[in-house]
Amino acid sequence: MNALNLLITTTNKPFKMIQKTSHKKYWKTNLKYLTILLSIWFLTSYVFGILLVDNLNEIQIWGFPLGFWFAQQGAIYVFVILIFVYVYLMNRLDKANGFDQES
Repeated sequence: MNALNLLITTTNKPFKMIQKTSHKKYWKTNLKYLTILLSIWFLTSYVFGILLVDNLNEIQIWGFPLGFWFAQQGAIYVFVILIFVYVYLMNRLDKANGFDQES
């Protein structure tokens, strides 16, 4: 019998406290990831694509003004990349907290 089973069979209250702490840590980390990734998305789509478009248009990328590129394509590319980054981070977080679906 391992220590976790002993803890569960002895009393259920400490296990619930451990589980609650683990879930709070999990969601705190998840919210941190979301905040960072959504900030990057906001920066690339709104700030670069709308607010700083005139300044960025002075720079050329593949023959197009950089501000135009961010507004038309760059924000979409960044958004798709952020989706993959979020999946990677959440899979890693799930494994670290024992929430992965592998048997």
